[in-house]
Amino acid sequence: MQSVVTSKYQTTIPKSIRLQLKLSVRDTLEWRIENGRAVVLPAQRKFLEYRNAIKVGSGDIADDVDLARKERAEKRR
Repeated sequence: MQSVVTSKYQTTIPKSIRLQLKLSVRDTLEWRIENGRAVVLPAQRKFLEYRNAIKVGSGDIADDVDLARKERAEKRR
């Protein structure tokens, strides 16, 4: 299968490839060079990679707001 590279170095992914890779609008592609060939893969983050990204549990909103303000003030110094 072939596609053309435009003057802006863009190309269209053929429909059969999009369907096989289950690509949709806004998906990200990863490009690699392997043995002199371009390899394109869908860059899908696995759900478990987000594990421990969000802290849960009881907290104090007022303390959290104060902490956020202090951290923001530190960044501006």
